[in-house]
Amino acid sequence: MFCGITPEPASPQANPDEVTVQDMKKALDDPKLGIKVIDVREPDEYEIARVKGVPLLPLSQLQQRFTELDPNQHYYLHCKAGVRSLKALGFLREQGFKYFSQELVKGPHHRLVG
Repeated sequence: MFCGITPEPASPQANPDEVTVQDMKKALDDPKLGIKVIDVREPDEYEIARVKGVPLLPLSQLQQRFTELDPNQHYYLHCKAGVRSLKALGFLREQGFKYFSQELVKGPHHRLVG
């Protein structure tokens, strides 16, 4: 402790709402897992780089289009840095999506871009 400030742990715990890019790839490669991935970036970003098989549902349109999603489906959300997917997650939780796994894809996903 320094000046009343407790030091951070050497290895901070991972956010339980995050999954790795490898987890996302497994979900995309194995439909039996029952997990769908949604891209919450904006259309211009999606056009530049997208992951094959991942539909676009921009955060800016989520309030109008969230009813297109199945509230009983397991989803992973992804964006560039995690900020928009976290906002989307919060909104969907407010709408009662209890099976919306609350996963955010962490790490660079450029290797999955097709």
